[in-house]
Amino acid sequence: MTLALAAGVGYARRMRYRTFTEHDYDALQALDLDVQRAHTPTFDTLAERERAGRLHTSLPALKFYERSEHSFVAEEDGILHGFVFAQSVWQGDRPIVLVRTLSVHPGAPAGVSEALLHATVKSAYDTAVYEVHYPVTPELRAAAAAESAVLTGAYAVTHLGTRAQTAPGERLADQNPLGETD
Repeated sequence: MTLALAAGVGYARRMRYRTFTEHDYDALQALDLDVQRAHTPTFDTLAERERAGRLHTSLPALKFYERSEHSFVAEEDGILHGFVFAQSVWQGDRPIVLVRTLSVHPGAPAGVSEALLHATVKSAYDTAVYEVHYPVTPELRAAAAAESAVLTGAYAVTHLGTRAQTAPGERLADQNPLGETD
């Protein structure tokens, strides 16, 4: 799946959101390392085991998420700006898509997080999965609100189809950006 989104719809211009392949592994690992270093300036001084535990792009993880059908990269002019890793899982009586991680380079154009999340939501809907679960981090709060998510604890759930009208939880779109209800 490839989504090319244009300006005017809230997403970065000329950015493509697509599934990734083995040819992207090195770029994904470099991007993950850049993001970790940006979030933790002392990353390189951590013990090797700690550094490895914080990275999301081990070879087994990349191979797994490449096959997941719900994981995407944001690419512009051959440069990766972000990625989302998600998978379909069975949640009691129904399948859901669970977002494992969403990472965006600090210098990425505005809207990349929202568009990566939207690509995952669209892929869930296209495969008849009507719930997408993901942690609500400060970076994802606006994206969650744009997807009409409801807050259930520290996770947001985007319900698709008719489930959206009856979903339990607190609607993020009804809150201001600071998380306070209107």
